[in-house]
Amino acid sequence: MPKVGMEPVRRDALIRAAIVEVGAMGSLDVTVSRIARRAGVSPALAHHYFGSKEQILLAAMRRILSDFGASVRARTRAATAPRARLAAIFEACFTPEQFEPSVIVAWLNFYVHAHRSPDASRLLAIYARRLDSNMVHALRRIVAEDEARRIAQGLASMIDGLYIRAALQDRAPDRADAIAMVSDYLDLCLNRTNHER
Repeated sequence: MPKVGMEPVRRDALIRAAIVEVGAMGSLDVTVSRIARRAGVSPALAHHYFGSKEQILLAAMRRILSDFGASVRARTRAATAPRARLAAIFEACFTPEQFEPSVIVAWLNFYVHAHRSPDASRLLAIYARRLDSNMVHALRRIVAEDEARRIAQGLASMIDGLYIRAALQDRAPDRADAIAMVSDYLDLCLNRTNHER
């Protein structure tokens, strides 16, 4: 008989185990048995809670995105000036929790998975829209709308690119270096825009 109140704890353990297993394997070709073993539960219980490996992986993806969203909200809440808001977003993109090797590999694999899974594609589209919206909101206070959208697209591409490079290299770039590179790109864009006026 299952212990009362254990379902949220076990679900959380399975989600965290899925992220770690994807990171360790370097792909989504992990088994429910491996995920369950790492979480300390039986494969049958994992199937009972989630129904399938796909649902466990989607829950893991939702967790990463939810943690990222909470980090953005917490950091931007106190940032009122546009540049401070953008700096807060960059910091949220490269927190120790997000820029940890297993999470980096999970991000990369979820991007690939989104080409085959409508649910994963929808989750990534939501993430991309929110990131873009947050950056455009701040940039509109500095530059014109079209330029804000162009710069936000470049910033998002650079952030994604740093994750790809981190997944492909033996060690992830330093978080501070990653934030500095994105900030430098922003400065270059804004300087170019100011010179064109």
